Amino acid sequence: MTRPGTTTSLRRALRREVPSTVGLLADEEDFTAMRRYDTFAFDDHPAYLRQIEGLLKALAGQGGHTTVALFDPEEYAQYCDDAGLDPDRPASRSRFTAELAATGARIPYTGQPMTTLVPTLIDAAVRRATWEYAAMLLTDTGDCADCGQDIGRAAFDRASHLLMRLLEGAGPGTHHLVCSVPAADEQLLAVLHATRDQDGPAHLDSGAGAEFATVLAAGIAHDSPGGVVLRTTRPGARDSLHGWRLTQGTLHPLTEAEVFSAYCTDAHTGDPLPPEPHVDYRAGFPVTPEDDDWPTHH
Repeated sequence: MTRPGTTTSLRRALRREVPSTVGLLADEEDFTAMRRYDTFAFDDHPAYLRQIEGLLKALAGQGGHTTVALFDPEEYAQYCDDAGLDPDRPASRSRFTAELAATGARIPYTGQPMTTLVPTLIDAAVRRATWEYAAMLLTDTGDCADCGQDIGRAAFDRASHLLMRLLEGAGPGTHHLVCSVPAADEQLLAVLHATRDQDGPAHLDSGAGAEFATVLAAGIAHDSPGGVVLRTTRPGARDSLHGWRLTQGTLHPLTEAEVFSAYCTDAHTGDPLPPEPHVDYRAGFPVTPEDDDWPTHH
């Protein structure tokens, strides 16, 4: 027979191993949309955020792992409609939040303040939406009429190879890469951070690497114009900036003057901008072989 005190201790220990997910209404507009439901108890967004922060701290104090997921009212309403649930019930919101834990934009709670957590969560949601849209573009490309190859898969493999060549050519240091590709409905943008020691391969988040490769692959598969820029930081040295133009599925290095012009021109007005201090504007380096024949096959 288990003693009562022992039972309580075991339950507490077990509770620490159960992950928690908190759905967050990140902005005022989404918060207002949820106020249509009578069972939604809040009427002030700042007060709601303070209560969420208190809940997160309490969960963290119990020693378990807590994830914060972006709660979208429109997706919630559609979810309830598809599942035949009453959206004006806390149980329905809880069930939707559980789904977000597996499929939605989410970040771990590590004690960060709400002023950091909210923009980080929104950024994660934007990145996920971009990745999903780029993946859809790849899926829609179909097969090559000449060789029968899956264009989307081939483009992703090529983009992954180009990313590897970029990181190899960048050398040691901390690297910040940005890929920009225009699409029919929006400008696709992917950002990747990586570090590389003097010896060995680059270290990067695998999810962010897949997002970057997917956006680049979408540009390759659809033969869209685009670009990649790389900023490298090394201790005791000036930052270096490199750039490439995506044309016909290939990254062509920009000249030093083109890199300088791209960074030192206001994208909206075309007016010149002062160069950043302690930064060297450099030409891109080759990342594809001279005999590359991708355009002739796709």
